[in-house]
Amino acid sequence: MERVKQISVFVENAAGKLSKITSVLAAGGINIRALSISDTTDFGILRLIVQEPDKAVAILSENEIMVKSTEVIVVEIDDEPSGLNKALCLLHDNHVALEYLYAFVTKKESEAYVIMKPDNIDAAEQALTCGGIRVLSAKEVYAI
Repeated sequence: MERVKQISVFVENAAGKLSKITSVLAAGGINIRALSISDTTDFGILRLIVQEPDKAVAILSENEIMVKSTEVIVVEIDDEPSGLNKALCLLHDNHVALEYLYAFVTKKESEAYVIMKPDNIDAAEQALTCGGIRVLSAKEVYAI
């Protein structure tokens, strides 16, 4: 199964820097499906799931914006109080640590999507799948 590619963009923590990135993506016809941003005093890391990650990386690089691509997993969990906990417990029980996670907007009412960056992607996929959590393919995610 092809894995989901997340792009990470390093953003100077200054006025207009984030809008420059989104302007470049918009001009290139790149639709943002999910995002997360973390910051420090001087810079931030913008993490994005887009429908065409390779094209997005190329466009950003051409515009001298520092970007890299990373594989992540996207899981479908029940949209209820125990949904995320079940997935996290499965990972913990199988000694898989998470570097970070964030939510993915969906139109479904009974499910939620979560993007995860585990320390061991293969072990995470196996633990989640065996525990009844659906891991989405790249094709499924990019089509959302």
